[in-house]
Amino acid sequence: QVQLVESGGGLVQPGGSLRLSCAASGFTFSRYTMRWYRQAPGKERELVAAISTAGGTTNYADYVKSQFTIARDNIKNTVNLHMNNLKPEDTAVYYCTAAGYYDYWGQGTQVTVSS
Repeated sequence: QVQLVESGGGLVQPGGSLRLSCAASGFTFSRYTMRWYRQAPGKERELVAAISTAGGTTNYADYVKSQFTIARDNIKNTVNLHMNNLKPEDTAVYYCTAAGYYDYWGQGTQVTVSS
């Protein structure tokens, strides 16, 4: 059974940091490109960051390049998103996805940036 389980979301003040984690199971994790998307209320889902199968290549949306870092561990089958200097506009549900022969999505984790 394929599972992507996100954790680490929550309420944080502007300027704060969070680390989102995604635990994968049920498929060959190391063969999949991993991505984080987000969807804010009333907005379309957007790609935030991506990391290649071996972790050697990362890509970020322009608006998070200096704030967020994506990393993966192919032994633990996890992918993390480190988010720094969070802003209210970063408030969204964040989704972990696996892209490969099939595409898999997690259930999402809520991140709220507010004072």
